[in-house]
Formats: sequence, structure tokens, C-alpha cells
Amino acid sequence: MSNEGEQERERLKEEYKEHYRRIKEAKERLKRAEQKGKISQAVHKMNADNLLETMDEFLGKVREKVSHVEARLDVAMDNLEDEETAAGSKVKQEELDEELKRQKAKQTLKQVKAEMGMLYTEIEKHADEIHAEKTIGNKKPASDKEKQDPSSASES
Repeated sequence: MSNEGEQERERLKEEYKEHYRRIKEAKERLKRAEQKGKISQAVHKMNADNLLETMDEFLGKVREKVSHVEARLDVAMDNLEDEETAAGSKVKQEELDEELKRQKAKQTLKQVKAEMGMLYTEIEKHADEIHAEKTIGNKKPASDKEKQDPSSASES
């Protein structure tokens, strides 16, 4: 009889576990449904005009700050130039032009190198497409005579 009682207790225990699992799943589904409902309500309550208006205000503030910073930068640059000329440290325009030419030359060289790299990869790609083989830089295979008689190749 105790065996039957234990079996009944185990059966009831499993039923309770299954019952609690279903309750837990139902609560989770309810929670998700409530969240979806809240999100849906929030989306429906949103007013596109208000969003656009607040975005326009934000962009206006950003533009205002940028223009303010640019103006401060211009004033600082003007003051710096005035201080340089007042201190007697005049930089010759020719030196500035020369430095500018050097920078442009470096930039152009970098650009040409980049384009050459792209050109080389395009040539390689095209060569692969037409199944061309490189002839420059490849070692020539030894002639049949040299393969047969290695001593004659070293003598000549």
C-alpha cells in the first residue's frame, strides 16, 4: 500500500508541476500581451507633427551651436594672425605657398599610388578572367637538354 501511496504522490507531484508550468506560461503570455498593448498605444498616441517639430527645434539648436563655434574659431584665428604680425614673426607668403605645394604633391602622390593599386588589382582580375599567365618574374623551366644532362648546364 505504501508503494501505491508513493506512486500516487509522485503522480500528483507531476500534475502540480505541470499545472504551475501552465500558470507560469500564461502569466508570461499575459505580460508580453500587456507590453505589446502599451507599445501599440504609445505608437498610436504619437503625433508626427510633434516629432517633426521637436526634431526641427533640435536641428535649429545644433545649427546655432555650430555657427557659434565657427564664429569663435574665426575670431580666434584672426586674433592669432594679429598676434603673429604684432610680434614680428611674419611668415613669408612664399614659404606658406611652398608648404602648400608640398602638401598637395604628397596628397596627389598618395592618390596616384591608391589608383595604381586599384588599377593593378583590376588588371589582375582581368588577367584571371582571360586566363593569362605572367611571363615576367617567372623562372623559365629548364630545357629538356638541361634536365637530361645537368653537368652540361654547369659547364656552359
